Amino acid sequence: MPLTVQKLASRLTFRQLQVFKAVYELQSYSRAGDLLGLTQPAVSSQMRQLEQALNQPLFEYVGRRLFCTAAGERLASAINNIFSEIRDLQTDLAALEGNVAGELRLVAVNTAQYVVPYLLRAFLDLYPQVNVNVRVVNRAAALKSLNENSDDLVIMGMVPTEKPLASLPFLDNELIPVVPDGHPLLSQKSVTPQQFLDSNLLMRESGSGSRLALETHCQDNRLKVKASMEIGSNDAVKHAVMAGLGVAVLPRLSILPELELGSIKMVEVPGFPLRRSWCVVYPLAKHPTPAMRAFIEYVQQNIHQFEQIFLRRCQIR
Repeated sequence: MPLTVQKLASRLTFRQLQVFKAVYELQSYSRAGDLLGLTQPAVSSQMRQLEQALNQPLFEYVGRRLFCTAAGERLASAINNIFSEIRDLQTDLAALEGNVAGELRLVAVNTAQYVVPYLLRAFLDLYPQVNVNVRVVNRAAALKSLNENSDDLVIMGMVPTEKPLASLPFLDNELIPVVPDGHPLLSQKSVTPQQFLDSNLLMRESGSGSRLALETHCQDNRLKVKASMEIGSNDAVKHAVMAGLGVAVLPRLSILPELELGSIKMVEVPGFPLRRSWCVVYPLAKHPTPAMRAFIEYVQQNIHQFEQIFLRRCQIR
């Protein structure tokens, strides 16, 4: 006979649900214990108590691998809803007290990962009760986040114009043509755009924002662009340039140390640098949480300060 809600509630604890969530997400009792500061026997004990309360097995071992049962999958879905409601409650209670609190889920494209920490430093000083989660993804994943409304804010360049999105530009993203130290182009008095592009161009994968910016520039200026090699991250492209595999167009902020050391050199090429803007983006119909609203207002009020911070960093180099 099914338990009544009252009896079931009396048998469950939030600690059990928290431990279950950790085991479910990490697929390991020991890793869940490490995360929560518990021993593996303590995690096992919590799970046994939870299974007894629900009268259902939640996990099972097949060989040496841990799998979740059908009952466990249903519980995981319910727990996500419960903890989501608790986060919303925390946010609402803080708002009633005049405080900004709760979770802020940010998604940053790869090129923006060098900028986001500088945005967050002063923001978290102002709003210490906000818990920020940052995911660094490629452009395709950032667009998916916007389409599915799965995060609070996306920090990206090249904002799609065909979608109903709110966009706040806050900082220039300079994309500069670079070569390794000692490259033949450095000895030429002048370098045409096509000469540079034909010198074993290393490019990000299709769908990358920096690649899209370069392809758009080339299309607008009737330049032929073809990758000699496609590479999946800006850091990997940077190292490929230093290894002498070719030339590339990279965000200036991502290679400041290498420019200072001289292991990568910027080439003077007409039409470059390409200038785009990093933007804070979210669906136009989205209802901002207090943490979202506070972050958007903070960025809007400090645009000039961000510009000065990064201008100084570039001048130092």
